[in-house]
Amino acid sequence: MNGIPGRPDNLRDGPRRSYQVRSDELEGAVRETLSRQVALARPQGVDPAGQAIRRANRIRRRRTAAGLAFAAAATVLLSAGMAQLGADTGRDGAPIVVIGDPDPSLRPIPTASIPGPDPSPGESAGMLASETLVSADGRRLVLPDVGPAERAQLLPNGDGWLLVSTPTTAGRSLWVVQNDGLVQVLLAGAGPIVLAPNSRQVAWRDGSDLLVAGVVGTQLIGAARTPAPAEAEPVGFVGDSVLVRLDPANAGHTLWRPAAGELPEAVGQQTLNVYGGLPDGRLVGQLATTDPGRTCLAVLDPTHLSPTQTGCGPDLDQDGVGGISTDGRWLLVNGQVGKASRALLVDLWRLGPSTAAISAGPPMTGAIVWSNESHASYLDGTGNLVRVDVGRVRAGKPASPAPVPGVPAGDRPVLVTGF
Repeated sequence: MNGIPGRPDNLRDGPRRSYQVRSDELEGAVRETLSRQVALARPQGVDPAGQAIRRANRIRRRRTAAGLAFAAAATVLLSAGMAQLGADTGRDGAPIVVIGDPDPSLRPIPTASIPGPDPSPGESAGMLASETLVSADGRRLVLPDVGPAERAQLLPNGDGWLLVSTPTTAGRSLWVVQNDGLVQVLLAGAGPIVLAPNSRQVAWRDGSDLLVAGVVGTQLIGAARTPAPAEAEPVGFVGDSVLVRLDPANAGHTLWRPAAGELPEAVGQQTLNVYGGLPDGRLVGQLATTDPGRTCLAVLDPTHLSPTQTGCGPDLDQDGVGGISTDGRWLLVNGQVGKASRALLVDLWRLGPSTAAISAGPPMTGAIVWSNESHASYLDGTGNLVRVDVGRVRAGKPASPAPVPGVPAGDRPVLVTGF
């Protein structure tokens, strides 16, 4: 069609434009147009790099402010906790210290192997010689930054050891030594310290109070305290209750149940010592009698410490040293055979008016470790190791002491108890 009469397709007068464009010329024109557009700088509405930097600065400022606020809150809480601890102790001396942060300077601890006899079947005892831990399989762990200990006990799952120090003028300490060599102080400046058989609880005396806490890893948690008489001290655990001797010079024990509140009156007024528990939960102890020079063995109710069965035959010492076999049948306890002091083996399954005792070896000191129902280990007064075989003792062959391999003369070892 013609847009204007006489002029085809609205074209004006003049030379006709050629529409014959080669493909390479069209491609070149497109490239030139695009390159000019790229070369032309145009302002952007948003600066991505600047936006990212500003966002990072805002995040950093918020984190810094939050950290400062948390540090301030922690400082206030720590100060309040220390003030509360000082107010609760109620004593003039140095307060007990509960330490939760490890000191990296105390690790690593060097280890070495030492020769020694093969352990008895099922042996779970080790040795702590001065400041050297010696396990039953012959491994030695030197503890140069830990003072002398009077008790050593395996942690749950064999992850290390709990060590109770010997008493000093500043009190006792409780350390945890892990298998990787980490040494950490859990308590310092405490009175008498006792450990639960499973190493999951600890009880101690602090000034005029008794305290108990759980042991989790390298920390003490859930501490509870109660006022206690001046001479009272923890001597063991009965389940979750703390066995407390009210007066070391006289008979009488009680059970403190932290969840129930304060320390109750004596529930076992005849008990001189408690040696441990039986598989059914009952206890075995030593009772005072009307005869000042005579005592009896007894099986005790674990709730009221009342005797349910007694045996008054053996002549027993009152030093409180004793240990019960894993099956609850045998008791090793110090006593007299004629005029000689000996370790005695008593059959608890035959406890009664005619209870007999057999000489098992030299007198015992410290902990007694029963590895099974027929083998036990203990140390005599000179620090020698005594290994008791019930079958041999019953056949009239008491155990003999033997020096502990690798222990220097004058060093006194301590048995490491396990479970």
